[in-house]
Amino acid sequence: MDISKLPASIVSQLGGAVEAYILGSRKKYLATAGSLTPAQKKSMQPFFDRQILDQVRVLVLNGSRVEDPPFYAMAKMMGIRNLPSFANVAAVTFVDVVVSHEPFSESLLFHELVHVVQYAQMGSREFAARYVQGFLKNGSYDEIPLEKNACELEGRFSSKNATFSVAEEVRSWSEAGKL
Repeated sequence: MDISKLPASIVSQLGGAVEAYILGSRKKYLATAGSLTPAQKKSMQPFFDRQILDQVRVLVLNGSRVEDPPFYAMAKMMGIRNLPSFANVAAVTFVDVVVSHEPFSESLLFHELVHVVQYAQMGSREFAARYVQGFLKNGSYDEIPLEKNACELEGRFSSKNATFSVAEEVRSWSEAGKL
């Protein structure tokens, strides 16, 4: 089955299921997540608006993993393969709550904060829709435009060549139709 040609109604349903999973997970983890440390804020400040840094909450899980969404079973029955297992990624961002399976390095935190900015600019419904569409069109997690944007900006951050506004970069990608 060519998943890039799924009917719009199915793609919309998948987007709704992803958004429900995102919002449910945000609620689940928010109660035990904490603010960024002063050191984390200081290292991220040249790239992110203060409001994002003050709003975001982070959590490092110990002894547990983020579970895959319940709709994965249905998606697999529809022929959708290569679904990313959330238990196997370093971290997952649920709107403004970042849940990690490992201590935050600067680059991991930066990458996830890019997703926080993406959510802030487009909202959870649009983020979920674009994530689903990107996955279905490109067939893999690594080729989702939202992930490519975060990875490219993370690479620029890691090179330590210059500071830049993540909000402006995300907006630019969005306006150019690259997200």
